[in-house]
Amino acid sequence: MRGRDRETMGRYMLIGEAAARVGTSPRSLRHYEHQGLLSPSREHNGYRVYGQTDVIRAGNIKALLDLGLTTADVHGYVAAGCLDEHLTDERSCPEEITTVQDRLKSVDDMIVRLQEVRARLAEYSAHLDRDASIR
Repeated sequence: MRGRDRETMGRYMLIGEAAARVGTSPRSLRHYEHQGLLSPSREHNGYRVYGQTDVIRAGNIKALLDLGLTTADVHGYVAAGCLDEHLTDERSCPEEITTVQDRLKSVDDMIVRLQEVRARLAEYSAHLDRDASIR
C-alpha cells in the first residue's frame, strides 16, 4: 500500500481492495458512487477510502443489481437506510417488497411484449419462406 502500512490505514481500504472484497471492479464502485448510491471518504490526495460500512453497502448494491434491480430501484433502499447492514442479516427493508414486485411486473410485461414480437417475426419468417419456395 504505497506509503502506508496496514496500521496507519486502520480498517479503511483503497478502491482495489474494497472491490475485491465485494467481488466487483473498481469501475463498478465508481459507478455506484456516480449514481449516488455510495459515498466513500477521500484522502488528502483524492484517493477513495472505504470503511466496513461502505463495503457492506457496495456488496448489497451489487447483490440487488445482480438480482435484476436497477440503480433507480436501489435508490429506494438508500433513502430508507437499508443498505448499511447485510440485507440477509436484517428484516426486509420496507422498500423491498414493493420494489421487487414492481420490477417483477415490469419484467413480466417485457416478456409479454417480446413474445408478441416473436410471434410477429415467426409469422413473417414463415411468409418469407413460402415466398422463397414459390420462386
